[in-house]
Amino acid sequence: MAHDEGPGRRVLSGPGGSAADVLSGLPGADLTTVQLEVARRRAARLVGPDVLRRHRTDRFTGPSPLPFAVLRRVEDAVVGTATAFDLVTLSPLVPLGTHSAVAGVSQHRVVPTGRGTEVAADPTTGLALEAAVRRSAEDVVRLATVQRVVRAQPVPAGLFAHFSLFGAVTAGRDSGDLAFERRHLAEHAGMLAAACRALGASAVELAVTVLDPRFEGLLDAVPDVPVRPFPDREGGRGGYYEGLCFKVYASFGDELAEVGDGGFTPWTRRLLGNAKERLLTSALGVDRLATLLPAPA
Repeated sequence: MAHDEGPGRRVLSGPGGSAADVLSGLPGADLTTVQLEVARRRAARLVGPDVLRRHRTDRFTGPSPLPFAVLRRVEDAVVGTATAFDLVTLSPLVPLGTHSAVAGVSQHRVVPTGRGTEVAADPTTGLALEAAVRRSAEDVVRLATVQRVVRAQPVPAGLFAHFSLFGAVTAGRDSGDLAFERRHLAEHAGMLAAACRALGASAVELAVTVLDPRFEGLLDAVPDVPVRPFPDREGGRGGYYEGLCFKVYASFGDELAEVGDGGFTPWTRRLLGNAKERLLTSALGVDRLATLLPAPA
């Protein structure tokens, strides 16, 4: 159901016009004041049992069922392979519109706050922001992190609204003949494969989708990482990725399972307004990997 139909229409419409139009048209500081006051009044009506009840039932607030030690083991392994990257600790928040304006993700898939920010839904978007800041002083920027993120869209049973991702980005300037793309794609692919193998993966494979014919064969030179074509991939098209994107599959004793994703994006080009900017992003699912590891003997 669209957000301007059903209950949404009833709540937001009124004799003075759409309440959403009025609120969205307010200056940022005024809107923040209204949102904070609404939150204050709603919180003032709550008591301890109300909060506990919400904690028990809200998919956004409960703790992960995965053991802390297993998640930490995965984090340490993947970070340990990012030796060429500058490790940063990102804020759990990014500016409002980061995921929609920069990455083209629907705004309804992220959790906004009342202070002109939104909760991080992907570490690579936050890394892209920081990479854009650093590009004025550095020729090539390599950043990586592990971040707990939140996504607002409904998820299948057994999955969580919040989870940890390892993310990495490389930002730089077009140097011609796809030299930037070729060099750094091999670097990301090798790092992701090494991270899976450090956790005991018996096999690692990349499934590559070519979005621009010029990128054909760009991953063929990566040593010890099998590559297969994935032309029928749906996700990642439509402007999220450009040139080439890939999925990472790993096996920990059973069949290959999807554990990561990556590709070239236009994000720093949009942020800096420079057509020569290039950005490669990649990520591994920390929680996903933790569910695949064999139980300790």
